[in-house]
Amino acid sequence: MSILGNRVVRKEDPKFLTRGGTYVDDLKIDGAARVTYVRSTSAHARILSVDVDEARGAPGVLAVVTAPDIELDPLPPEIPMLNEKMPQPWLATDVVRYVGEPVVAIVSETQAQGADAAELVLIDYEPLPVLVDAQQALEGSILLHPEAGTNVSFELQFGTDESLFDGCEVVVRQRVNNQRVAPCPLEVRAVAARWEDDGRLTQWSSTQAPHSVRDALAKAYGLFEDEVHVISPDVGGGFGAKIGGYPDELLIAWLARRVGRPLKWTETRSESMVALGHGRAQLQDVEIGGSRDGTIGAYRLTVLQDSGAYPRVGALLSFMTRTMASGTYRIPKIEFNSRAVVTDTTPVVSYRGAGRPEATAAIERAVDLFADEIAMDPAEVRRRNLIAANEFPFTTPVGTTYDVGDYGRALDLALETSGYDELRKEQARRRDAGDVRQLGIGLSVYVEITNGVPGGEYAAVEVRENGTAVVRTGTSPHGQGHVTSWAMLVSDALGIPVDVIEVVHGDTDVVPRGVGTFGSRSLQVGGVAAHQAAGQVVDKARELAAKLLEADPADVVLDKVGQRFHVAGTPAVAKSWSELAREASSEPGGLSAETDFTPDGATFPFGSHVAVVEVDTETGKVTLERLVAVDDAGRILNPLLAEGQIHGGLAQGAAQALLEQVGYDEDGNPVTANLADYTFVSAAELPSFETTPMETPTPVNELGAKGIGESGTIGSTPAVQNAVVDALSHLGVRHVDMPATPERVWQALHRKGTS
Repeated sequence: MSILGNRVVRKEDPKFLTRGGTYVDDLKIDGAARVTYVRSTSAHARILSVDVDEARGAPGVLAVVTAPDIELDPLPPEIPMLNEKMPQPWLATDVVRYVGEPVVAIVSETQAQGADAAELVLIDYEPLPVLVDAQQALEGSILLHPEAGTNVSFELQFGTDESLFDGCEVVVRQRVNNQRVAPCPLEVRAVAARWEDDGRLTQWSSTQAPHSVRDALAKAYGLFEDEVHVISPDVGGGFGAKIGGYPDELLIAWLARRVGRPLKWTETRSESMVALGHGRAQLQDVEIGGSRDGTIGAYRLTVLQDSGAYPRVGALLSFMTRTMASGTYRIPKIEFNSRAVVTDTTPVVSYRGAGRPEATAAIERAVDLFADEIAMDPAEVRRRNLIAANEFPFTTPVGTTYDVGDYGRALDLALETSGYDELRKEQARRRDAGDVRQLGIGLSVYVEITNGVPGGEYAAVEVRENGTAVVRTGTSPHGQGHVTSWAMLVSDALGIPVDVIEVVHGDTDVVPRGVGTFGSRSLQVGGVAAHQAAGQVVDKARELAAKLLEADPADVVLDKVGQRFHVAGTPAVAKSWSELAREASSEPGGLSAETDFTPDGATFPFGSHVAVVEVDTETGKVTLERLVAVDDAGRILNPLLAEGQIHGGLAQGAAQALLEQVGYDEDGNPVTANLADYTFVSAAELPSFETTPMETPTPVNELGAKGIGESGTIGSTPAVQNAVVDALSHLGVRHVDMPATPERVWQALHRKGTS
């Protein structure tokens, strides 16, 4: 019996639940001094002077560095498609472009001394006009990077077809704000750097992709990759925002070389809220048309992406939004155009789903608007337009080919589990009674792309002479449970118990290459690689056992229960893993194998969510009463881990719909710079989730697995938003932007004169 598919308890948890993890800030590095950044307090201003004299004389201060001290070239946008005339300096030079941009770096013996010295730095700013609104940035009357001659950092333009909605009986239009949010990992960013006596650089980093950080450091400092050693110890969350290396992280190595000491830097929570990249930040214009029988005929999505002051990967989010524009629907005509613009705000990066949640939110909101316009139940409109199970592989009008799915089954399961018909009856009763607390029922049927960025992943498996095994993987977990998952995959192939299988990751000297963990790619790429490497070890062991048993390899079988090889039909004489590992120890590599697995394409998880909310029509308060989720991520390796991913995603998705938003005032000052102002979701705001499993294996990889890390977020946000609007629709409310705070809901009702 295979261990795969079973609820195996996480191997990682005893450590985290007893002594705790070891994070970068926990590391004891002999002689390490600390780094403190002085960050801009102005959103857009010319720097007239920077006075650091008093700070240089402060107790414990080893160095104070400003932009002219740094001989390195400014960092161009990390992706070539972005506007290269918008480079980011290591420290701000003549102009600051967002609150939080680093201006001065202070090296001190202790963190407290650095904070005190930072108070002594005087920066004289000449205010410049501030751009916070993306729409205003698009107009271009104020330029953040004058040398670029535009605020557009990236665009996807395919033209406009004026006849797109010809033949449609109904066309509905709505502007939708998919608001800016903060990732808020529990562990903020942290870096430590040390130059070794042989000239190598060792850097510890809280990152999702250690090898990418290694490559970025090598490029920045003109080193060969093998001259840089990056270690990623335990990482307390990332959500996409810790994929790449930020300038203030990469600069730690330069500062360490300047002072001739190892250095550590850990950002504060308030610093993290303005310096760690933000997510989402799309302004969407949705237009949907069709027939009064519920058939959708055409869909247009126009996106304005706020990329923040310096374009990073967030400027490209609309690429993935276009990829998934069609959602789960068979829409004959789809038109998509987008632009990304720079503003005086924190740069936007990847955030749980990175462009796909935005696509789902747009199409699912549009379908509800269309259903409302034709007075048809939104579940029925969805059912009439879903891609059928027998139509896969299915290519959408924007050229995305979905692998496999059964969207109708997912919808039916979600409706059945939620008791949809009874909910509608209760809603009708409350409406008839004029109840203060109205009931809202929101739906979403989603599909997303996982492992959407082409590339493979490395894995190696070795059986040791004591019969244990070690797996080396290029993935870099930060809460997903890879140690358990990869041990299960190797155990399934070798028969060696998971408890004695070690999983090694996050060290570029020990794991020679890797891509990292993001985009829900790890299991379907890194996991498959580990499984394949384990299979190669079995083949190698079989050959060796056959030689020792003087048998044909084809006649030798692996007894996984007994963890030994023998000739079929004669189990009395056998060779154990230990014996074979010792026998192979004289050969290069011993009893091991390594592989790089690159799948043929991406996979497309899908599902359906139903949210039930109560809305107090006197106060605007929304209470999320139920969240029913059917998520299909192909073959499930470990239901316990999958449920954890789904629960986290549901919470984060509901949080965007109801609570979370990064805000700026008109001068570009952040108004949500700590967790008192930024309404980070907690268990108190959430119901117990109701999850229903569904498995449709993908043909793309041998495990049949798709990604599950982001699905919960993608489906839940529009379901909850639709539920809020649904609760108010009989009162004339057609749309409520996220987050649906009490104030925003009350205002929506007030505008209709019903509160």
